[in-house]
Amino acid sequence: MAKLVGHVGTGLGFFLIGIWHLFNHIKLHVLHPNGYTSLLWFPTPKIRHLELFLIMCFTLIFLLMEIFGNHNLLNLDGTIPSNHLHYLEHSCISLSLFIYSFFSMLIDKITPTIHSQNGLTNFLASIAFGQELLLFHLHSSDHMGVEGQYHWLLQIVIFVCLITTLLGIPFPNNFLNNFVRSYSIMFQGLWLMVIGVMLWAPKFVPKDCFINLEEGYQVVRCHGHKSLERAKSLVNIEFSWYIIGTTCLAVSFYLVGFKIFTKNINVEYQTLKNNFEDNQEVDFVDVEDQKRSELKMKFVEMGKVFAT
Repeated sequence: MAKLVGHVGTGLGFFLIGIWHLFNHIKLHVLHPNGYTSLLWFPTPKIRHLELFLIMCFTLIFLLMEIFGNHNLLNLDGTIPSNHLHYLEHSCISLSLFIYSFFSMLIDKITPTIHSQNGLTNFLASIAFGQELLLFHLHSSDHMGVEGQYHWLLQIVIFVCLITTLLGIPFPNNFLNNFVRSYSIMFQGLWLMVIGVMLWAPKFVPKDCFINLEEGYQVVRCHGHKSLERAKSLVNIEFSWYIIGTTCLAVSFYLVGFKIFTKNINVEYQTLKNNFEDNQEVDFVDVEDQKRSELKMKFVEMGKVFAT
């Protein structure tokens, strides 16, 4: 149950951040198509660093849970048990994300412009994604079973996050790169939630497979090589379905956002146009009245001249 909750909770965080980034990137690109530029994080109206602050809080909580959870991280002689190595691996990922959010907050307070912040924040995020990719690639858990297949596919998504973050350093104004990065962050969160449910919820374990407790760690095992290959194939098909569904969601999100934000732009433009036309009409009326008054004064002056 702890594994299920941990993966679902972490995945939900990544998913929400990805959605939040997609929304803001689409909004900025529609409203400022020529001057579009963006950081890795987005300020909120009342609390500027709310996103970074939430990342710091949740990664710190997860870090403490991994180290001081319901397990003895160290043996009596001070060594680390082999079945507890994955706790330290997960805590390293949380620590790198905490460092990214903490220093990004400091950089924003010290450096004045977005352009001066962009390189450093992307560098910090790329370190976090790179370390996550490395630790999942060299994970101490099983690489050959069903869990290993889930983790192998997860590495593809993390790799996309890493590459798009690195590309954000020389190309901060590239909307498509930022869109793909936000999409991959969102999908990483979705896939983590899928891993938690499909591996540690007994009713979702593939046919001819079972959850086995090995050295205090729950692992999905299958009866024979054929059952294992079938389970891996199901994971691949599942991954493909989620890719298709998430892609449709992201593109639909862009189209809806584009329509909403362009509608707001048209409303504002029409309001400005109406105000301009009203002002022009008022100015025209004022000019006509002024001309009539001047003509009237001329007739009065001419009458006075003839009278004398």
